Amino acid sequence: MAHVEVKWLDGMRFWAIPDSGHAVVMDTEVSKGGKDSAARPMEFLLIGLAGCTGMDVIYILRKMRVKVDGFELVVDAERAPQHPKVYAKVHVKYIFYGKNIPENKVKEAIELSQHKYCGASATIRAAGELTYDYEIRESE
Repeated sequence: MAHVEVKWLDGMRFWAIPDSGHAVVMDTEVSKGGKDSAARPMEFLLIGLAGCTGMDVIYILRKMRVKVDGFELVVDAERAPQHPKVYAKVHVKYIFYGKNIPENKVKEAIELSQHKYCGASATIRAAGELTYDYEIRESE
């Protein structure tokens, strides 16, 4: 069972401490009573998605003995117009940097993450559409 403790600091700022003990601060925009001093709670869902699938992919590629020089993810999302304004459409772009990175291994690592290992992907997919693609950029 996961456990998170959240404390209200002031305005609309909250401090969250998960099981790992690594605290994060959340806030919102000024027009909603916040100070615009930290990421929004819904942004943390996208951050979690990128971290979850990104860590999966790097871990799987390491097990496959595939070397990458760099790796980035870009997540774009659209929220539903009505409350609870879930993420209706989310797209993840995986960008790999390196020499002779085998495309078949990249595809396999992404597929394993997206459809077997990443709980954040499964959670997002349960609420809306989750798509993804990738790009491999050759390093000099």
